[in-house]
Amino acid sequence: MAIAPLSSSKLSASNSKSQSCDAVIIDGKQVAADVIESVKSRRAMADIVPGLAVILVGNDAASSVYVRNKSAKAEECGFASQQFDLPVDTSEQEVLELINSLNNDTNIHGILVQLPLPKQIDSHQVIQSIAPEKDVDGFHYLNTGKLTTGDTNDALVPCTPAGSIQLIKSVMGASELSGKHAVVVGRSNIVGKPMASLLLQENCTVTVIHSRTNNPGEICRQADIVVAAVGIPNFIKEGWIKQGAVVIDVGINRITTDEGKTKLVGDVDFENVRSKVSAITPVPGGVGPMTISMLMQNTLDAAIRGKNLITKES
Repeated sequence: MAIAPLSSSKLSASNSKSQSCDAVIIDGKQVAADVIESVKSRRAMADIVPGLAVILVGNDAASSVYVRNKSAKAEECGFASQQFDLPVDTSEQEVLELINSLNNDTNIHGILVQLPLPKQIDSHQVIQSIAPEKDVDGFHYLNTGKLTTGDTNDALVPCTPAGSIQLIKSVMGASELSGKHAVVVGRSNIVGKPMASLLLQENCTVTVIHSRTNNPGEICRQADIVVAAVGIPNFIKEGWIKQGAVVIDVGINRITTDEGKTKLVGDVDFENVRSKVSAITPVPGGVGPMTISMLMQNTLDAAIRGKNLITKES
């Protein structure tokens, strides 16, 4: 896993104090901006134009917004971005043929298929068809296997967990994670499991809470670091958090308020929990911006590795 180092001043300055408590509200937008600046600098030094291909099947509104944001950020970083918008009735075979073409395109270094896919397409089959070295989402078995075993020097790590680790380090410092008890709430393949692996690599003692866990609140109260990724609005309550913990809220849930308006909230009851923690990510503005910035970093890493491989073979 290649996480570009940020300067110590940038790493610790991207936070603001809540007016009603001493908790640091972690500014994910600023930390993400620092990652993007690092990507731009490294790209210029490597003298390379990474190629990113983004595939969108169907017209899901949220997916369309995500894809546009990813393509725009790629262009900002100086990448060559290609977006493939396919109709909702596209067959699985057509998607696989497109991916095979992109796998063999030397100008494309990263391939991303926006999820979810329409029901006629097997997402698992599609993801595993992407060449591991171009799998910038980090979901291919080869990349997840390397992450699980700690062999991450040339692996591509899932973007949201990688970004979450950056946010933790922005308030704790890399050396301070060693020996801490980290609790991950949720065991998905996209966030929970890779998050646990990354925390283990930082020498944390890691517990994963899931739907079959007995006494989850009691376990969570023991944690120095809590990463919430369950997709349930305000699931983590104040009583689940011990004083001084660091909380990373991965959840993005849209709810309707008593006034009939909609708003985004996380998996953590932010307003009540922040009175107890030392640092917490807001929703929105916390983990979300980091996901795209880490995607850009993965794409650059893939391009640099590809360039070095070509140079060695030529």
